[in-house]
Amino acid sequence: MLLNKLSVSALAIVAVSATAASAREQILIVGSSTVFPYTQAVAEEFANQGGTSPVVESTGTGGGMQIFCSGIGTEFADITGASRRMKPSEYELCVENGVTDITEALIGYDGLSIASSRENDDLTDLTLEQIYLALGEMVPVDGEWVENPYTNWSEIDSSLPDQPITVFGPPPTSGTRDAFVELAMWEGCATLEYVEEGGYDEDWIEENCSAMRQDGPFVEAGENDNLIVQRLQADPDALGIFGYSFLFENTDTLKGVDIGGVEVNSDTIASFEYPIARPLYFYVKNPHRGVIPGLEEFIAEYSSDNALADGGYLQERGLVVLGDEERADLVQRLADGVAVDPITE
Repeated sequence: MLLNKLSVSALAIVAVSATAASAREQILIVGSSTVFPYTQAVAEEFANQGGTSPVVESTGTGGGMQIFCSGIGTEFADITGASRRMKPSEYELCVENGVTDITEALIGYDGLSIASSRENDDLTDLTLEQIYLALGEMVPVDGEWVENPYTNWSEIDSSLPDQPITVFGPPPTSGTRDAFVELAMWEGCATLEYVEEGGYDEDWIEENCSAMRQDGPFVEAGENDNLIVQRLQADPDALGIFGYSFLFENTDTLKGVDIGGVEVNSDTIASFEYPIARPLYFYVKNPHRGVIPGLEEFIAEYSSDNALADGGYLQERGLVVLGDEERADLVQRLADGVAVDPITE
């Protein structure tokens, strides 16, 4: 089996090497809409330094993994951004298609912001329980697990405003959606009296509390988070879910909603005091390095102090940066092309 994998990998490298020069001159990057603005900033800096501008597409984390794991060769992407770690099923897809030599790069941290227009003075703080009751497909009502009947925030809690529940958020292909379900929906569901008194475990919560409602209050807004920003600017009563960088870049018109009394900012994200903080990644195909023009240099720029260190230009875009030791480890792993261990959980 090992010999077969090595043979597939060797053939793939030959295929890449034989066609790289004639097939394309640009680096191809796909993946997370949250990681997209950071990758785009690195691409712009890389081009400013004389490199050929990479093609960067916002496909969502899940969509990016499907593209990235489809194979090795110049018709396939070189890098994918991810707002969560690669799933075991995605790793298996990569392996099935000969994509077995991948380096995983943890580039920093992000907070899943729940934001509103600055004109909204009523929705300023929500608990994870309130968030789940607003957005979950199934909720407890009078001791029964039923389809969500709530249409106004005040129906969930009398301390909340008598406003329609309207929340714009990411689609199922998005890593932001995956992270929001795990960090906000599951945790909010776990605090429900119905769940606690029923003694339901993590498996029950994962099975019953993952679905977002589809009856109107939650609106899937696609992979372009800038569209959510625009909708919030146009609708003062609506909320939106996206990565911290989009809030950071639009604080003139938007503000974050506190979660359980904790404000979203770089300090609370870095400390994980903010309850829906998460890591951000990119993945690179090592067989494409040294073959696709400029790929090695682009990776070096992405992991440079100029980009990722405290005070670097990605921090200026809203990235919560790594500590010095973490960043040094990242630089070394990328320089050495350390392959990710098999992802099984």
